[in-house]
Amino acid sequence: MENIYSYLQPIDFIIVIAYLIVLIAIGYWVSFVKNKNQNENLFLAGHSLGWKSIGFTMWGTNVGPSMLIASASIGYTTGVVAGNFGWYAFPFIFLLAVVFAPRYLGAKVQTLPEFMGKRFGEGTRNILAWYSIVTILISWLALTLFAGGILVGQILDLPLWLSVIILVAISAFFAIAGGLKAIAYTNVFQMLLLIIVSAILTIVGVNKAGGIMEVFHSTPGEYWNLLLPMDDASYPWLAIGLGYPVMGVWFWCTDQSMVQSVLGAKSLKTGQLGANFTGWLKILDVALFIIPGIVCYVLFPNLENPDEAYMTMVTRLFPAGMTGLIMAVLIAALVSTIDSALNSLSTVFTMDIYLKKHKPNATPKETIKIGRMVTFFGAVIAIALTMAIDSIKGLNLFDVFQAVLGFIAPPMSVVFLFGVLWKKTTTRAANTVLVGGTVFSLGTGLVYFITKETVNWPHFLLLSFYIFVLLSVIAFVVTIFDQKSEPKHENLLEKITLEKIDKKVLIPWIALIVVMVSLYIIFNGH
Repeated sequence: MENIYSYLQPIDFIIVIAYLIVLIAIGYWVSFVKNKNQNENLFLAGHSLGWKSIGFTMWGTNVGPSMLIASASIGYTTGVVAGNFGWYAFPFIFLLAVVFAPRYLGAKVQTLPEFMGKRFGEGTRNILAWYSIVTILISWLALTLFAGGILVGQILDLPLWLSVIILVAISAFFAIAGGLKAIAYTNVFQMLLLIIVSAILTIVGVNKAGGIMEVFHSTPGEYWNLLLPMDDASYPWLAIGLGYPVMGVWFWCTDQSMVQSVLGAKSLKTGQLGANFTGWLKILDVALFIIPGIVCYVLFPNLENPDEAYMTMVTRLFPAGMTGLIMAVLIAALVSTIDSALNSLSTVFTMDIYLKKHKPNATPKETIKIGRMVTFFGAVIAIALTMAIDSIKGLNLFDVFQAVLGFIAPPMSVVFLFGVLWKKTTTRAANTVLVGGTVFSLGTGLVYFITKETVNWPHFLLLSFYIFVLLSVIAFVVTIFDQKSEPKHENLLEKITLEKIDKKVLIPWIALIVVMVSLYIIFNGH
């Protein structure tokens, strides 16, 4: 990727420093001035989050540096097809809002392992707690830090280890000092900045290319189709249609880092509106992250490395000062993802392992102390994992990231869907899928990565779907044979009184669904 350090002027560094000062000032104000009860706010913000904070936090957690760089790269090479990873999310965010959120908030849980513990027992809760911790450390922290460390290092001409430490230090400040509430407040500021600056980049690029119609006519027709033919090597429509839902259920409905802000909502209605707001924000993914790559294809068609598309647009189109804003946006995207992940890691370990197993009678002060210690040590472990990843040569982690998620997702999606939607599902069925299914799914992924250059594998999204179907059959069969032999575990979720969906929640959801279906029709007629 192009090193833009030589393009930077003093004004760029002044803007970045000013941004960091403002960001830390907001975090300090929320943590030590506005926050009257830190014991409540560290993990779930004292159930005080409004719908705007929830929406920006969920979207901000999802928007990492890999999205900014990889989306522009895919836009450069294939057009809007990668927009499916943003736009196809709306059914699963809707599923979170109307199916899972009422049960999560009705159960009054702080973590998703705790929720499944009420459904299947403490054994399942323990398995899920460690599963969540490992997932957060690898997929949310290590991979994000690696991608972000490379990016920041190339921008500022710093070694990877120093870039990673700087990013972790800033992120950990919010997670340790103010917890979820500080993260939510700073995420609103950071995501507004990201939207404004990314929109400016898109508008400047489109104008430079002669307008949107000129961009449209200067690119191949298939660049504007969300669904591509089955013979497409990158994203055939069937792979996206069947495979993405497996990832979508896990990512948007069952992953602690994504769902954490909904758990901290003032009320169910607020959480559902916050999820809806996330769905509207996801519409921006194509305009802010993919269109710049398509515009770069028009303006600079001979790039040797498509991964340079985003930075090429920045360095060639923006004057001094604006480049500094882009740097601030990249850091904002990184900090937003990392601090949310650190907070989720701290919440799961403290609530599901420390308090449950070691010190159930801990005082609020002791709980907060442990939570902050876990955040600190989690940050240290994440740095170590990041440097370990750096020692692996020959992997393009921007491309591998979606495939990794595709192999992580099936067991969690099966267990949560069966646990919530089928009352007969047994504890043995859930634990079999969580343990045996995870070993099989990740093992398949490992063999896939090792042999994909020599073996004619199905698309990784189709593989994810096939594994999901297999694990679903296993869960069904084990449950059927278990009905008589397994001791009956009390399903505590049956005692939850589910609230009806408010009409004020349904209206924006119906509007979003209409808009999204319309966009899919518009972007498949070329």
